[in-house]
Amino acid sequence: MTQGEALTILKTGANVFLTGEPGSGKTHTVNEFVDWLRASGIEPSVTAATGIAATHVGGMTLHSWSGIGIAESLSKADVDRIASKEHVARRIQKAKVLIIEEVSMLSAATFEMADAVCREVRRSERPFGGITVVLVGDFFQLPPIAKRGSDVAFAFASPVWRELNPIVCYLTEQYRQDDADFLEVLSAIRVGRVAQHHEEHLAARLVGGGAPPADAPKLFSHNADVDRINSGELAKLAGAAKTFRMSSKGKDTLVQGLMRGCLSPESLELKEGATVMFTKNSPQGKFVNGTLGVVTGWGSDGYPVVKTKEGKTVATEPMEWQLEEQGKVKASVAQVPLRLAYAMTVHKSQGMSMDAAVIDLSKAFEYGQGYVALSRVRRLAGVHLIGLNERALEVHPEILKKDKDFRAASEAAADSFAEMSEKEREELQKRFVKAMGGAWMEDGKGNAKEKRAPRSGALPARLAETLGIVREAKSLKDAAKERGFVPSTIVHHLEELQELGLLDRPDFVHLVPADIIDEIREALAAHPGDKLSPVFHALGGRHSFETIRLVRLLRK
Repeated sequence: MTQGEALTILKTGANVFLTGEPGSGKTHTVNEFVDWLRASGIEPSVTAATGIAATHVGGMTLHSWSGIGIAESLSKADVDRIASKEHVARRIQKAKVLIIEEVSMLSAATFEMADAVCREVRRSERPFGGITVVLVGDFFQLPPIAKRGSDVAFAFASPVWRELNPIVCYLTEQYRQDDADFLEVLSAIRVGRVAQHHEEHLAARLVGGGAPPADAPKLFSHNADVDRINSGELAKLAGAAKTFRMSSKGKDTLVQGLMRGCLSPESLELKEGATVMFTKNSPQGKFVNGTLGVVTGWGSDGYPVVKTKEGKTVATEPMEWQLEEQGKVKASVAQVPLRLAYAMTVHKSQGMSMDAAVIDLSKAFEYGQGYVALSRVRRLAGVHLIGLNERALEVHPEILKKDKDFRAASEAAADSFAEMSEKEREELQKRFVKAMGGAWMEDGKGNAKEKRAPRSGALPARLAETLGIVREAKSLKDAAKERGFVPSTIVHHLEELQELGLLDRPDFVHLVPADIIDEIREALAAHPGDKLSPVFHALGGRHSFETIRLVRLLRK
């Protein structure tokens, strides 16, 4: 199934299981769906099975969202207690579309507990209380953690999954790897048919006595190896280390979840010459999550300057990881978007794309571990193996059987929707949008489309609400308080509106005192580029970063 076919099905409001090989575009497709929902005025609830995956999608773990926390089982009394919590009940009642990322790492028990709480809160016996559910993931990747001596219970084995009866959208295109030999090896692992010539391809990538590339990240199966190598390599560098500490806003329990999932550490220790990896995508496209580089020095603001592998020089500054719920930021952490890149665990690499990696699979202990590590890399030439055991080439036998069912179900779904006329598909999508309380905007293709007028009906709900409040607010502080956000989030929303061409000067000029605009404009002109720290320091710290960003918007 193509991404376009899957997106068409998602837009009908059906329960969907979106799957496919690494690099097939699962994340891209679900992001397109989320954008379409928001453009239609429907705010999805975005969750994930793990903290790391949750930070990638700007959401929270399903455990936190549903209120079940770390519980391994729930009695009827437990379900009643959780459902009676006001904040849990409110978010579940408001939910319209629930997205669960990395569902392969979600156990059947956790899946059932979240379902039970949703049914109780919404007083409905339908799966998840009638919320539209989109499950995203690939069961060939890392499985749920099971108790020692217990069998893994995948989410698809749950009766709730069968009741939910999701349409399977199995993406079959490949956007990460374009190396035919490498794709053949990965496919062989995936179907459990690794032959001698596949092993020979991998054996040819064993480093042996030679030195592996110094600047490529090393992937290990165990944390102990990662910590030892990162600290050891940093200690070899001359000069004093600089430490950058994470800052946070929001409720402690939510902040702790963000910190655990963030790929940048709470305390980041760096030296000049350190090999690093960016852990977030740059809004200006200067780097992406996984871009490699070396710290070449420190900027005037004290933050690291990094020369990427492609030769670009990037002056870094802290970025935010946010936890959003119903369009509102509930918690955030800020840190320099870097981590030491000498080594990382296979688990933390899931979701990344790399040009090269040094991979030690000699201690692989989990089904799918080798497959995840190898599939992070774009080409076989970028794989440098320093160890490989038999488990590294194995995937869970239960998944081998189930995958055939998923593929067959996906083909049947594609055929069924292909038989529908465009008018029939559009009618299903219209009904879904209206049932969710959204606004259908015609663009000739039956898709939601943002138009300049009427703006309130065409904007994503979160931006429309912010714009309305900003227009009436006396100050940025008042707008932030009214919206329940920090000032930087309000400015970020205005920047998004500017990008969409849906922000006018009269909408927000009153937030900036008229007597300081010229001063800030001159400082911006004297320090061209996207980095605002030099402007802030040139102004002597008299004006906040948010005020500077507002004046920058006035110039566009």
